[in-house]
Amino acid sequence: MERKPSMSSNIQSVGYDAENEILEVEFHSQTGPGRVYQYTGVPKDVWRDWDAGGFRGSLFAKRIKPMYRCERIS
Repeated sequence: MERKPSMSSNIQSVGYDAENEILEVEFHSQTGPGRVYQYTGVPKDVWRDWDAGGFRGSLFAKRIKPMYRCERIS
């Protein structure tokens, strides 16, 4: 999945697969490539709101992390 950079202090990049409603988030790391997680079942409207807001970590913590199943992929 192609990800784009984020201006968040915790999130390095994000990508979204609209067909499968999968959100992919790469977190910053001090020691190398960040860990990547996929969140499943994220509706397009939630993605649009987060994308429009510049991928703020606070919105992620409130509207995505506690609401959708995730799996670490790297």
